[in-house]
Amino acid sequence: MAEDSSVIINLTKNVLAFDNYKITSVKNGKQVLEKLQTEDFDVILMDINMPVMDGITCTQAIRALPDKKKSKIPIIAITGNYKNFTLDDFIQVGMDDYVQKPLDYDLLLSTVRKHAYK
Repeated sequence: MAEDSSVIINLTKNVLAFDNYKITSVKNGKQVLEKLQTEDFDVILMDINMPVMDGITCTQAIRALPDKKKSKIPIIAITGNYKNFTLDDFIQVGMDDYVQKPLDYDLLLSTVRKHAYK
């Protein structure tokens, strides 16, 4: 999970832990790319607005990775600016889905389930 809000990270970890998901969290897109160098993930929850590297730039970098498995990891956008974006906008930059803030944790869980078990 790439999210700069500690409150959202902690709430999301608690919700996803009920489904036995192991969560790794970072605060920006640069840290996502660093983690991907040494770890594998099933799904990435990606905040759009983060310091250092935003979610769209990070998604484009992931999709350009030479490792075919890592470049195809499902990425779910998390955004409070949903009025400025459509699902098509996110798909065009390489994301697979999105959940708007404030987070509906039932929807978040079902969205993660949908993409984690492809």
